[in-house]
Amino acid sequence: MDEEQIMRGRVYGAEHDDPAPGPRPGREYVELVGGPLDGLLLDVTGRRETDDGGAEAALRTEIGRYGPGGRAVYGPGADGSRMWSWRGDIR
Repeated sequence: MDEEQIMRGRVYGAEHDDPAPGPRPGREYVELVGGPLDGLLLDVTGRRETDDGGAEAALRTEIGRYGPGGRAVYGPGADGSRMWSWRGDIR
C-alpha cells in the first residue's frame, strides 16, 4: 500500500457525518485488515510497542461478534508493515 492509498481511507472513530473522515496530515496510520473493521485506518501516532515487542488495539465496534459493547482486537503483522491484522473479537 502506498501513501496515496492510505490518504484516501476512512479513519476508525471518525463520525459518519464528518465531511473529512480521512487521515490528517502529520499523523501516522496503519490499515486494519480482516474482521469487522477491515479497510479502516487506525491512528497510531505516538503509540509505543510494549516491552515484549508486541502491540495490540482492542477497538469498540457494534458490528463484531458480540454486538454493542464488543471489541475487535487488531495487532501488527510480523513483517512490520503498515497493516494490522484482526486477532478476534472480545467482550
